Amino acid sequence: MDAEALDELAGQLQGEALGGRGLLQLAATTGLAAYAVWAAVLMPGFRRVPLHLQVIEAYKQGLRPAVGYELNPWLLWLARYRARRAGYQGKVSFLKQDLWKANLSDCYNVIVFLAPSVKPPLAAKLLAELPDEARVVAGRFPFPSWTPSSTIGQGLEQAWAYDMKEVRRAARRGTAGCAL
Repeated sequence: MDAEALDELAGQLQGEALGGRGLLQLAATTGLAAYAVWAAVLMPGFRRVPLHLQVIEAYKQGLRPAVGYELNPWLLWLARYRARRAGYQGKVSFLKQDLWKANLSDCYNVIVFLAPSVKPPLAAKLLAELPDEARVVAGRFPFPSWTPSSTIGQGLEQAWAYDMKEVRRAARRGTAGCAL
């Protein structure tokens, strides 16, 4: 279609009411476009290790309580829905709470699936709040300054486990020789 044809079509449509059918077509087209963007761009990232699977797997492994923190209301709803559908409602919980404001001092098992850019400040928070007996598992990206006690998988499927007592011990050894 050339520019003249588009101008003519726009002139014909200008001032006309959409009507019920036109509105329905517009809504369906918009929904289809939104789904296409979701399926092509966003969904592949959510397929990796969604929050609900991390929390349910922690529960299956005997880790109690199994709690997930999420600020995005859509992802929070999705995690709760999928946990309910899988039969874990009341066994696992998902809180709409900022991880940075949550008190983690009573957590003994922490699973994080976050970008590398937030790992250094998160490391400081975990060092300050977690008990020595705690274990942290990081998916996809390791903590850059911590030495893992174990790893599993490879590439994008790799996970690193850290025992906080060992992380603290290594941190003390690293700062013992530095002048402050």
